[in-house]
Amino acid sequence: MQQSAGSERPPSRLRAVLPPVNFISIHYAYFIVVCLLASLIFWGSSHPTQRISYTDSLFLVVSAMTETGLNTVDLSTITLWQQILLFLLIISGSAIWVSIWTVQIRKHAFEERFKDLVRTDRLRRASRSSLVSLSRLRFMSAQGRPSLDAMPPPTMAETPDLISQSTPSPGKPGEKNAPQHIAFAETPYPCPETYPPTGMSTGAQHAYLARARRIGPQRQGQSMETEGGGKGEFSMRSIFARSASRNAQFHDLSREERRALGGCEYRALRVLAVIVPLYFCLWQLIGCIALGAWIKRHRPEPPLANGINPWWLGIFNGASAFNNSGMTLLDQNLIPFRDSYYVLITMGLLILAGNTAFPIFLRLILWGLLRALTATTLETDLCDLKETLQFILDYPRRVYTNLFPQRQTWWLVFMLILLNSVDWVAFELLNIGNPAVELLSKGSRIMDGLFQALAVRSGGFYVIAIPSLYIGVQVLYTIMMYIACFPITLTLRHTNVYEERSLGIYSGDPVPLDIESGLHSPSGVTGLARQLSHSGTSAIGRVFRHTFTWHGVGVRSASTNTGVDSRISFISQQIQGQLAHDMWWLAAAVFVIVTIETSNFLADPVTFSVFNVIFEVVSAYGCVGISVGLPNANYSFAGGWHIASKLVLCAVMLRGRHRNLPVALDRAVRLPRDEMHDEEEEEDHRLRRSVTIRGVGFEEG
Repeated sequence: MQQSAGSERPPSRLRAVLPPVNFISIHYAYFIVVCLLASLIFWGSSHPTQRISYTDSLFLVVSAMTETGLNTVDLSTITLWQQILLFLLIISGSAIWVSIWTVQIRKHAFEERFKDLVRTDRLRRASRSSLVSLSRLRFMSAQGRPSLDAMPPPTMAETPDLISQSTPSPGKPGEKNAPQHIAFAETPYPCPETYPPTGMSTGAQHAYLARARRIGPQRQGQSMETEGGGKGEFSMRSIFARSASRNAQFHDLSREERRALGGCEYRALRVLAVIVPLYFCLWQLIGCIALGAWIKRHRPEPPLANGINPWWLGIFNGASAFNNSGMTLLDQNLIPFRDSYYVLITMGLLILAGNTAFPIFLRLILWGLLRALTATTLETDLCDLKETLQFILDYPRRVYTNLFPQRQTWWLVFMLILLNSVDWVAFELLNIGNPAVELLSKGSRIMDGLFQALAVRSGGFYVIAIPSLYIGVQVLYTIMMYIACFPITLTLRHTNVYEERSLGIYSGDPVPLDIESGLHSPSGVTGLARQLSHSGTSAIGRVFRHTFTWHGVGVRSASTNTGVDSRISFISQQIQGQLAHDMWWLAAAVFVIVTIETSNFLADPVTFSVFNVIFEVVSAYGCVGISVGLPNANYSFAGGWHIASKLVLCAVMLRGRHRNLPVALDRAVRLPRDEMHDEEEEEDHRLRRSVTIRGVGFEEG
């Protein structure tokens, strides 16, 4: 036993240092590996007469990949191949691009785990066509054509449905030998009349009943058995009425019902695997063509003066705007187009569609598609697609990271309007008397202020040189660049299916109240065991894991939770976690860069002021890309720094790109490998009840 324990010690120490294999660590690895390889290619592709150093090559590659947009050299001076490489990196570093592959990988994992389910779904789609044909013949009969009244209507037993044949309920003998053949449900929403009351009186159930009435009338000839029926049949139509909790969490489900729920998630992933790539491609394709054609026809002078083809400038700017990079091939960014309303409006829409308004636009598209299908097709046509779209709209965070329920989406709309309005009004008011702004026409000033408000949060473009703005606007922009990701990030984590686990509350923590029996239980044993299990972890490993937050921002380690601690506000904890995650990195980066740039500060204290350094670091950390620049150059302020400072800023950009990721526990990024996730979902429901009851007990005490 001692030998085996000794042989296992080195691997355990190694695991304490190495990051866990999860979505966040894979995301880091993807960005680091791609940046290192692309920087070598970029550096080797330099023109012999205008050689770019490896440091600048690495900086540009990291800036493009992280969608930051800062540049240490004028992009008009690099070769066409280097421009194309930056263009590809901008696309491959997009959050939507990463989410597309996340959906594809999860869909493939579902197919591997539920091979029988996928096979049955294909048979079901084939048989669905015959049922649709039968329905159409009956419709023709109602119009005076020959009928098929002799044929009885199909029953539940004849229609492919999500039914587990002869499956005993959990806890009964013979469960291990239960068949695993699962098919898909006809619809995830039952007709209200077919099920008895479940004892639930929640807003979710009332909303469900309303949706059930809208989806369609009850079909003739359907017979459904209750859960206690002899055949053990069940339908997904009852699951959604009685088991959905907050954050689309389903509890008290049997194994077969869990597999049926997985079938609905698989169908949703199949739909998203088509809609999200189409959204990603069509927005950029239309935007790039629209910009390229307009610039070629109306304003070809600015790109030609920089040695750039007008079509290529429109394509590059379109992709950069949609992916919120802020990079442009023009030396003066968008200043030459500050009076071109078409360019500003088009790029402003692309900026919104690719980032801050992406969840809003995507939900609007799905909702509009469902309404259009419902209005233009028969009830029996495209039933699978309509039911799947309804499932996605009702439970979006089970299948996709950047799609939220209705109430949270409206909250995002409100925050989008509020923050952009603040930036817009501040630009107009705080620049009163500013010569750089007063020289603009009234229409250009209004449009430039609106575009700058859209771009400052994440777009990274500018139509007026930042140093020419009054200092109040610059301070406001610094704040906005930092909090730009907060609305979506907080919504992302607040709607996580495993919210209690993301808060750091685990079943191993002491729970003073036993939920099942209602009796008090010992609270020190499991907590002590957890502490002892962690005591052997090396200090280096703990520091390493805490520093890089491999499980996500705002996730606390498991610890003893008192009644007061368990009732902490989720939003408050996420803000505290975000500040703890960000501030020490920002402070350390500013301190190191200011120390390295001491010689430049002594030579030019105005240009290399501490505020300018803070502005550049926050812009890099927020992956925004606007810069105060240099008085004698067109590239970013970082272009005048020493090599070490540029490398520090590369690390800041990489860190900042990962600040708004979902936690590693997020349901929408986890693979359905085994039953572990189902157990965690049931556990999270028990924890929520535990926290609620403890809160009530604390209030009464």
